[in-house]
Amino acid sequence: MAERHPLSSPPNEEALRELWSYRLWLRLRRMFKWTLWCLAALLAASGALFLYALLVPLPAVPIYQTTTVYSADGQPLYDLHGQGINRRVIPLSEIPKTVIQATIAVEDRSFYQHFGFNPKRMLKAVWVNATSMELNQGASTITQQLARNLYLSHEKTWERKIKEALYALQLEVQLSKEEILSRYLNQIYYGESAYGIQAAAETYFGKNARDLTPAEATLLAGIPKNPTRYSPFRDLDAAKKRQRVVLQSMVEAGYLTPEQMETIAHTPVTLKKKQEKETIAPYFLDYILREAQKTYGIDRDLLQNGGLQIFTTLDPAIQKAAEQAVRELMPKQPKLQVALAAIEPSTGAIRALVGGRHYEDSQFNRTLALRQPGSSFKPFLYLAALENGWTTTTLQTSEPTVFTFGSQEYRPRNFADQYANRPITMREAVRTSDNIYAIKTHLELGPEKLVEMARRLGIQRPLQPLPSLALGSEEVTPLEMASAYATIAGQGKRVAPTAIVKITDATGKTLAEARPVRQQVIQPQQAYLITSLLQAPFEPGGTAHRISQRLSRPVAGKTGTTDFDAWMVGFTPQLSTAVWVGYDQPRKLSTAESRIAAVIWADFMERAHADRPVEPFVPPEGIISAYVDPQTGQLAGPNCPTVSLEVFATGTEPKQICQVHNPQAKPPAQKKEEETPRPPWRRWIDWFH
Repeated sequence: MAERHPLSSPPNEEALRELWSYRLWLRLRRMFKWTLWCLAALLAASGALFLYALLVPLPAVPIYQTTTVYSADGQPLYDLHGQGINRRVIPLSEIPKTVIQATIAVEDRSFYQHFGFNPKRMLKAVWVNATSMELNQGASTITQQLARNLYLSHEKTWERKIKEALYALQLEVQLSKEEILSRYLNQIYYGESAYGIQAAAETYFGKNARDLTPAEATLLAGIPKNPTRYSPFRDLDAAKKRQRVVLQSMVEAGYLTPEQMETIAHTPVTLKKKQEKETIAPYFLDYILREAQKTYGIDRDLLQNGGLQIFTTLDPAIQKAAEQAVRELMPKQPKLQVALAAIEPSTGAIRALVGGRHYEDSQFNRTLALRQPGSSFKPFLYLAALENGWTTTTLQTSEPTVFTFGSQEYRPRNFADQYANRPITMREAVRTSDNIYAIKTHLELGPEKLVEMARRLGIQRPLQPLPSLALGSEEVTPLEMASAYATIAGQGKRVAPTAIVKITDATGKTLAEARPVRQQVIQPQQAYLITSLLQAPFEPGGTAHRISQRLSRPVAGKTGTTDFDAWMVGFTPQLSTAVWVGYDQPRKLSTAESRIAAVIWADFMERAHADRPVEPFVPPEGIISAYVDPQTGQLAGPNCPTVSLEVFATGTEPKQICQVHNPQAKPPAQKKEEETPRPPWRRWIDWFH
């Protein structure tokens, strides 16, 4: 028999076991190495991820906030939402504890334990989504919700989920839990265009977040889950059911006892009445936004979305009086337009502004439109004359007159070709708005004097020194006219018109602040004299007499009429107002249309002063009164048929008694100068002579 080869002998069981053990050890060794490598890689990846989250700055995201415009009494006038977002950021310290606890309990109970995401909730969500092959199950923490709202869209994709987790980690690493919570409560949407808890408190309850009751706070905490469904404005029952869920979550989280839950659940809440906020002074809003950009250099985007606080000079009561007067007294002719500007003389504050009859139809602000002021410009001429030697009794003959300038002729006419055909005083010229008197005074004075006076009073437009300037041929704006008359009402002190008092940013830091400066541009005596003259149009025979019965206090003012423009500009010591009526496109006014401005002015002034004391025009020092004969401008004598009490700057009053009606009258005795006592010897010498 042949011998068997040793290698062909069957292995024994012990050898097999050794071989199997060896192979198992090799596998375990390899697995251990791979595990170590995987752990090392995982640690490296985790470290890299942590470093990324720590070192890479979060994207800069603008937080749009509501800018609020306030009236002069500190009440909110407008809320500006440039992106349709109503938000006011407040610190966490101003958010009630109940809001914080309710939000954490219902949205993310392990908020203070996780690092941006909850693994248990994520695994559950992954399982549900994987089995359904859809992304229906959410597992977002408060941090993830904040990341989504700040940096991402709300589309349901795996890519968005991964980015959300990464941003959440960055937020957790770079911010404290309090900072995350603060940003979340100021960012999240509560429905009805309200973003953040402060806007939500204002929207639903008309109060600040810090004043929310536990019942109100827990009702709001339930809204972000589904703002449309749980808005108490839309469905209060659904909102209350959601509140129950919030309260139960707070009990489970240990924030409330069951008894406290029931007490809060049964506490009634009073919702703010949901109504369209009345829009007041829309032209004024446009004006202040323009001024904020032009005067103070505030960026438009910052104005609309920066959470600014703009404090203005607008008086709501006076503004409503203006809007009511325009609404009730303007005729139904839709194309006939109106402008009204009211300024406080002592401060230059714009208290009311109406730029047109219907803002919805036309946003053009006519208080800034250039129009011919007509005779309402004459007071500036007479002020210049009073400064240069004229008095209230200076005479000029009112008669048809042709003025020649080189080869050109100028033929001004009075209204309806009515002339006194005799010498008249400045007061009568103002009362009847005599054009001949104005042109003669203008030319004798020198046209440049009127240009200079108008500029001093506040007319900023370049004016041509033409003969017709005395009749208001150069265009100015209603706001300029109200301001110029305010200078007269302020006893000659000029203050530039002010609409914005102060602008602060979202943190309360002052960005801009008005600093009005009062400058004496005309003497108080001349200001009082022209004020006295401007009361004459309201007297019988005056151009404004027809509205005098509408007025119950001393006023001063002047009408102005051209073929295309009707004006009434005037003042009390408290308020200076200009009203213009006309068409945007050149179109002649009817007689009835030309009288509307004065009626609106009178009605508005009465309404605006309804709660104000009656203040007279008080003469300053240096004013003297004297009885004069208006036919001669001289001191009245016993035989003068007409006598009027006139005012003068001391030293300019007439000294001569009227010789026309009192030819034998002697001039008033002049006070003799006291003689210097003479020595006795001098008196003896005089006696011998």
